[in-house]
Amino acid sequence: MNDTSSRPLRLGTRRSKLAMAQSGQVAQAVQQLTGRPVELVEITTYGDVSREALAQIGGTGVFVSALRDALLAGEIDFAVHSLKDLPTKQPEDLALAAVPVREDPRDVLIARDGLTFEALAALSSEKVPRIGTGSPRRMAQLNAWARELGKEIETVPIRGNIDTRIGFVTKGELDAVVLAAAGISRIGRSAEVTQFLETDVVLPAPGQGALAIECAMTNAPLAATLAELDDPYTRVAVTAERSLLAALEAGCSAPVGALADLLADGQVVTEMRLRGVVGTTDGKTLVQLSTTGPVPSSSEEAVAMGRELAAAMLDKGAAGLMGERAL
Repeated sequence: MNDTSSRPLRLGTRRSKLAMAQSGQVAQAVQQLTGRPVELVEITTYGDVSREALAQIGGTGVFVSALRDALLAGEIDFAVHSLKDLPTKQPEDLALAAVPVREDPRDVLIARDGLTFEALAALSSEKVPRIGTGSPRRMAQLNAWARELGKEIETVPIRGNIDTRIGFVTKGELDAVVLAAAGISRIGRSAEVTQFLETDVVLPAPGQGALAIECAMTNAPLAATLAELDDPYTRVAVTAERSLLAALEAGCSAPVGALADLLADGQVVTEMRLRGVVGTTDGKTLVQLSTTGPVPSSSEEAVAMGRELAAAMLDKGAAGLMGERAL
């Protein structure tokens, strides 16, 4: 028996409460699989320390590069990321070993006085409600929704962890904030949600609600073990979503929403529907399209589905709406 089999596996994680919570869940699962203890190694990323808007600091990869550097340096054995933070191009020396079952991909509203978005927007004749989000994707769709209701809102750019963001509402600085349902659930604050935003109104970020477990390509035994946590349906869904994002040449801070849902006939999953949206942050112009086909049986088929929908969206003028384009 080699001396590495009994030492704890080192799981690299960001330090935020959310990252620690989701890494802790994965650590438990890996411990059960391997019978080896798993220790969390906290790593600070550039995205955690910078106070600039994500679009300003590049958006793509700012939360993952330090973890990836630690993996390649052998300082950690594997890392857990929020999948929506990962750049769409996978490095050749790192394996995306597992994408576990996805949590609720939707966005949620946490508003003062238990208000819904519609109720909040209805108050705009007295005072324009201020809704906080750091995401151009959310801004575009929330502003478009308010326009459909014939109302006006102000979307306010915010940064910070979940506690900080909810604090803007509890302190009365903002009327509401919009966050990811999965993150709120993972840190046990779902009771504060005033409305789950349905995906036919606000499409989530590609990969939202899913986790990515990564390890070095050279560590084949660990990659094979971690692969047992993979959910094939979640993987093809997020692969199609991220392929759409990549084909639009958009970074993770661009105003792009995408969701692949699996459509079931009774208990049998028969088809996958992929929806995409790109819009200007003021919500005046949105390009929204969808496609439905057989559930992809391979990563290549999922990628093709995303590319096809992206091509159709670009034909409808999506490129001009994105502002920031990944170089």
